[in-house]
Amino acid sequence: MTVLVNLIVALGMVCAVPLGLRLIDPVRLRRTARLWPLAAVPGALCPWLPRGPAATVLAALYAAAALALAGRAGARLRRTLARTPPGGGRLPDPAEAAVLTALLSPSVAATALVAERAGYRLFGFDLDVLALTVPHFHFAGFTAALVAGLVCRSSGTRRGARWAAYAACSVPAGTLLVLLGYFVDDWAELLGAVVLTTGMWAVALVTWRDLRPAARDRSTATLLAVSAAVLVVTMLLALWWATGEATGIVHPTLTWMAATHGLGNALGFALCSLLAWRRLTAATPMPPTSPSVAPAAAPAPRT
Repeated sequence: MTVLVNLIVALGMVCAVPLGLRLIDPVRLRRTARLWPLAAVPGALCPWLPRGPAATVLAALYAAAALALAGRAGARLRRTLARTPPGGGRLPDPAEAAVLTALLSPSVAATALVAERAGYRLFGFDLDVLALTVPHFHFAGFTAALVAGLVCRSSGTRRGARWAAYAACSVPAGTLLVLLGYFVDDWAELLGAVVLTTGMWAVALVTWRDLRPAARDRSTATLLAVSAAVLVVTMLLALWWATGEATGIVHPTLTWMAATHGLGNALGFALCSLLAWRRLTAATPMPPTSPSVAPAAAPAPRT
């Protein structure tokens, strides 16, 4: 399991994050995305080293970049609130909240990585739990929240917009509840898994029903179709595992989950989604918005 988890972590650090940053804002985050491998490569290498000072230093390099990215989330939030008209709501809209969650998630993953590489049981968690937190917050945290925000911003139909808004709210909420479940008990983690799963299924529904048929070319439509189909299976596995942990019923082992849920989400969902959205959005940024700003139009139909 360790080898597979390390490969999934490397994919999240080196590929998913810089691809996602270009989707969030190719103007303000262009330099960050271009320089990200300078921190991502040491971060991806450190799990292959024995725990100790060398691995911890490499993890700390990645953590510094992740914390700087979290600072960009704060700056983006300030710009969003500054755009809110007088009398408007003071909270970001669901799509923007999802994007802010994405920008904050690598810092959670990096904190767990530093502690695990140092052999320090942060908050009393086992080192294996800390190791699995790293891929979780790169894919369930960063990628899933970002894609939910993109789906919400691009949904054009009234029915699709409701599901997309639900996804943009529930994916960040579910990720947070799963994190809080670590501190409470397996039942709280199960609640987070239910919220996160329903949110990801909403992403899959809108992607398959609304965005896939409107894709500009066959390759983009195929990538969207694969990402939606994979989510149905991988999140069902996540729900099964969380239910088993809480109730004691037979459920997959962590090794089996890494080989199915983890690998499927990394390749089938995250990579396919990010590549599809890169083709859909081209160079169009995802600027901060206030609740009064209408979402972007859905992708143009194929001709």
